[in-house]
This record gives sequence, C-alpha cells and structure tokens, in this order.
Amino acid sequence: MVVGAVSRSAVQISTDFHKAPLAYTLSAIAGVVYGFITYSLVRGGERARKAALVCCAAELAGVLAVGAWTLAEPSAFPDATVWSDFGMGYLFIPVLLPVTAVFWLRKSRSQSGLPGENAANA
Repeated sequence: MVVGAVSRSAVQISTDFHKAPLAYTLSAIAGVVYGFITYSLVRGGERARKAALVCCAAELAGVLAVGAWTLAEPSAFPDATVWSDFGMGYLFIPVLLPVTAVFWLRKSRSQSGLPGENAANA
C-alpha cells in the first residue's frame, strides 16, 4: 500500500495536480501514513505500537470520512483518492487494513504481558 499510494500520488501530483489537488494530496497523505505505520511496526516497542495504533485510527477515520464524502458528493472529487468509495479502487484494503491492524495491535499487547494490561484481571 505504501508503494502504491505514494507512487500513484507522486505521478498524479507531478502531472495533473491542477485537475484534482484535494484528491491527489489525500492520496499522498495516505501513503505517508501507511509508511509511518509500517516503520512503527518494524521498529517495535510500546511507544511505536501506540504510534501505529493512533495512525491506524486516523487512517480509518480518513477512509470513512472521504469514503462517505465521495458517495454523498461525487463531484467533490474529480479524480479518485486511495480512500474514495472506502478504498474500492484498492480492493477495500484501505478500510480493511486499519481495522485489521487495530485488532492485531490490541491483541499483541494483551498477549505480551505488558505491565498494567492484566492488572484489572489480577
């Protein structure tokens, strides 16, 4: 997703930015967010896990907001973004990825035995 979103937006911004600046900027932002999430997950650690969780939530909010916007007002986006129609152009991966990542990040925390996680159960 990082390569797809960043590559697509780079080409669109460099060749047709005047055509749909909001759509192309949102696609670029999505690519940067995907990259940061990937970096955070590779880096590891509790701080990186929390950063990835926040970015996944922000990504999901963006997908839901832009997805609903593109359905309600299609003329607002002369060209598609990564998040258009809830990521339909990317096989709905933009909406499925953050949901899956949030569940995985939450599950991995509870299984890691981090301090404070199981304190309520003790």
